[in-house]
Amino acid sequence: METDKWGRRIRAFRKLKGYTQESLAKELSISVSVLGEVERGSRIPKEDFLVNVADVLNIPLHELIPHEESERSE
Repeated sequence: METDKWGRRIRAFRKLKGYTQESLAKELSISVSVLGEVERGSRIPKEDFLVNVADVLNIPLHELIPHEESERSE
């Protein structure tokens, strides 16, 4: 499933940056359940959500793009 790749990338960077789901959700002003749905791949993240995640985690937006998708756009 394509959507779970976004979620896995977000989860990996969240953990790398030392955030729990609760702390990242609070920084993003969303519920923990919404973040959990995105990380599990049951909710497709919108572009503004991804921009906010990248901002809070202090990473470039392209880092969140799953590798297969970034290869297709080249």
